[in-house]
Amino acid sequence: MYKKLITASVLLVASICLKAQVSMPNSLQAVHIHQPIVLDGKPDEPVWQNAPHITNFTQRELNYNQPVSEHTKVAVAYDDEHLYIAVWCYDSTPDRIIAKELRRDFNYDIDDNFIVVIDTYNDKRNGFMFVTNPNAARADLQIFNNGGASNIFWNGVWNVKTTRTDEGWFAEFEIPFYTFKYPTNTDEQTWGINFERNIRHKREQALWQGWSRDNRIQQVNQAGTLTGLKDLRNKQFIEVKPYALGGGELLPNKKRAIWNTGGDINYLLSPTYRLNLTFNTDFAQVEADQQQINLTRFPLFFPELREFFLEGDDFFNMNYGGNRIFPFYTRRIGLNDKLEPIPIIAGARILGKEQNSTIGLMTIQTADALGQPYTNYTAASWRQDLGRQSFIGAMSANRIDHRHWHSTTGINGRYSTAKFLGRKNFEVGGALIKTHNSDSGFQLNAYAYRLFVNYPNDRIIIFASTQQSPAGFNPEIGLATRTNFREDFALISLRPRPKNFLRWIRQFEISPLMLTNTQYNDTRDMQSFEYTFQYLGFETKSGERFVLDYRFIGEGLIRDFSLTNDIVIPKGVYWWRQMEGEFRTFRGRTLSASSRFIWGDFYDGTAWRNRSDILWRAGKYFTTSLSYEYNNIVLPGGQLQ
Repeated sequence: MYKKLITASVLLVASICLKAQVSMPNSLQAVHIHQPIVLDGKPDEPVWQNAPHITNFTQRELNYNQPVSEHTKVAVAYDDEHLYIAVWCYDSTPDRIIAKELRRDFNYDIDDNFIVVIDTYNDKRNGFMFVTNPNAARADLQIFNNGGASNIFWNGVWNVKTTRTDEGWFAEFEIPFYTFKYPTNTDEQTWGINFERNIRHKREQALWQGWSRDNRIQQVNQAGTLTGLKDLRNKQFIEVKPYALGGGELLPNKKRAIWNTGGDINYLLSPTYRLNLTFNTDFAQVEADQQQINLTRFPLFFPELREFFLEGDDFFNMNYGGNRIFPFYTRRIGLNDKLEPIPIIAGARILGKEQNSTIGLMTIQTADALGQPYTNYTAASWRQDLGRQSFIGAMSANRIDHRHWHSTTGINGRYSTAKFLGRKNFEVGGALIKTHNSDSGFQLNAYAYRLFVNYPNDRIIIFASTQQSPAGFNPEIGLATRTNFREDFALISLRPRPKNFLRWIRQFEISPLMLTNTQYNDTRDMQSFEYTFQYLGFETKSGERFVLDYRFIGEGLIRDFSLTNDIVIPKGVYWWRQMEGEFRTFRGRTLSASSRFIWGDFYDGTAWRNRSDILWRAGKYFTTSLSYEYNNIVLPGGQLQ
């Protein structure tokens, strides 16, 4: 009897907690209009006054589960071409609104802002996120795997206007339907949608639905629904982006003209599939890589910055996970083995989703130059949704020239749920990758795998993974920062929130276990070992952050390690200890600063490292920063500064 009563009570509490994350109404109807909205940031047209509104926003921070402290409301309308969203962000102290960003893809973590997330397939997995602040700055990204991955480099076609008054700030979004991908087999669309308002001067965050601290707005399975979208027509959309370069070369006995042309074409085959073409691709406007200082014996990872490869990045990453192996690394395309640029002749890509299947195809042809023959890179991916949040998938990436064929092929899967133990997040998954070269034929040990389990929640984070990559695994069109290794990783992070004492602290973060154990796969000798104990970490309610941790590190060198041309660390096994401290002020202020210190041993010597930054945000038109980095490595073989 008592067992039944306890079980019923637990189920009742879990049910109440689940329902507590759904605020009624949790559905918003879009109004169809026949005249376009005048996009001026003043939602005062009659349609906005008569359209259904939602106002039921609930705080995630700072006062959890309480109504938003400032009145906030939203309405949605649409015509044949665009989706319109009107936002009213009232503020009782408008002079305290923080809005100093104006650039595209601004840092929305430090300004007052409003976020819209739209899941056009209502599949509870993928979506589009649009962000603006009181200056009408724009930021956007694509969401994948229910917030597990995102493409921050995606730049959709949309517009927004805002106004500020003594009542607060207001916004109007205009998003063309061709910016989205959505199903076409229904007369009336039902999309997932969610909204978030951030009031930075109060450090307040409020959401329409799913405001649990275990979730973020990117987790689209917590979204409400948008109804009323009827008879959306298939749009024929084509975007052409040509370029032309001209110049001259003057040499002592030679003068010649230099010119080049090319461009990109983006064609919307249907609301479901998009075709991208590129010809004689030019990457002259690609952002430069941020400088990194490498004090390890392993290569560094630099992210892809070229626009053509960034859209649909999630389609081609094989979902291997971790930071040791990237099976398909698009920065290999357009470079020879000496990392010299090779011209790209042309390329094509198709991305789309049909019902529960996501498909990606890409082919790139590079020129015969600098000792590399004409080479084709082709990748194909498929992912099938399972259940509410899970998936399985497969992908193959190939490099072919007249002398050689390389293939990297893999399968992956993930079980994910937001209802573990009532309403907690939990996932388990993995990937298996195999490489093949025509030169060496089939090799049994040319594989890599990774398995993981993850419990990512607000008060406690538990993560564990294991992976293996024998010496035969060689992803020629990928990046393996380590080879011939097997590795186990475990993390436990405790994140309590004080209530009755130290009320100025928002949340502690203490990690008694952060352990990485890496061995050489063939000998099982130690390759690397690192144990980190973060014994003090917290963030204040005003936005400051402080971290202090202790590290116990080991490295097994099977050959001498040349740190510089003059400093060589002899092979052997090394153990040492380090301390690390970090302090950061809230970046939303006019003047903010951060500093990170590392001190202690380094192999058989000592190290002192510091990185400090000062940011001055004078206004939306002027921001400047000053960075300082200092490294002092003292070893028996010499000193590095």
